[in-house]
Amino acid sequence: MKAIKDNVIIQIEITNACNLGCANCSRLVGHHAKPFFMTLDEVRNAINSLDGFPGRIGMMGGEPTLHPKFSEICDIFIEMIPDKRKREFWTDGFKWDEYKEKIHETFDEDLIAYNDHSKPDEGWHQPLLIAIDEVVDDKEKMWSLINNCWVQRRWSASITPKGAFFCEVAGALDYALNGPGGWPIEKDWWKRTPKGYLEQKLNNCVKCSAALPMAEIPNNHVNHDLVSHGMNELLLKNGSPKAKRGCTKTVDKSVAIEYLESVPSVEP
Repeated sequence: MKAIKDNVIIQIEITNACNLGCANCSRLVGHHAKPFFMTLDEVRNAINSLDGFPGRIGMMGGEPTLHPKFSEICDIFIEMIPDKRKREFWTDGFKWDEYKEKIHETFDEDLIAYNDHSKPDEGWHQPLLIAIDEVVDDKEKMWSLINNCWVQRRWSASITPKGAFFCEVAGALDYALNGPGGWPIEKDWWKRTPKGYLEQKLNNCVKCSAALPMAEIPNNHVNHDLVSHGMNELLLKNGSPKAKRGCTKTVDKSVAIEYLESVPSVEP
């Protein structure tokens, strides 16, 4: 696992509301009993906590433009992060025409990640809700997979209203499953190293399947999320609207580990 300071970017998740409902979403859209919207003070505190961070600071959702104070948040980014090259933005294009000028005022064109998820042959999402500790019996192998997770290596740390997280998917899981929250959003939290991740790994990584290599991964143009049996129960317990509607498909253990068991060894 990489140290948080080595992230190219740290995401500030201003909302997890979204106009889309893609299957196997990395923010678990559709599973939140109620979406969150950061207050302006929470946004300011999040940016303050990243003072000295050498990478970029991202604004992400959900879909950020759904935030009722999106323009004000852009103004805060401009005020508190004077270097425009240090700001980055993720959107599916919702309300693009309404906010285009404000978005371009706040972010450089090449630091705007625009993906409307409309093409069936694109937007492949790895299932995240097949709890790895349910399906991998060899716990040494399980922790080897978790400690070399591609998401943590390639994606970002994040901040939500519930705290700071070493992994953006961990933050999404914590919110959807009513977890204990992340680290306090305070100065230098991002200087933590992998030795300090254990509690978040025990709360979130063991419930995740990002680190589990799978033989077949559906794209986001299906109407259900793949889940393990125990995870489906947890989602229902925590009021997931998507699980309540039956928009989950449970995966048997043998199917989940079919590819993993087909290779002779797990290499970092």
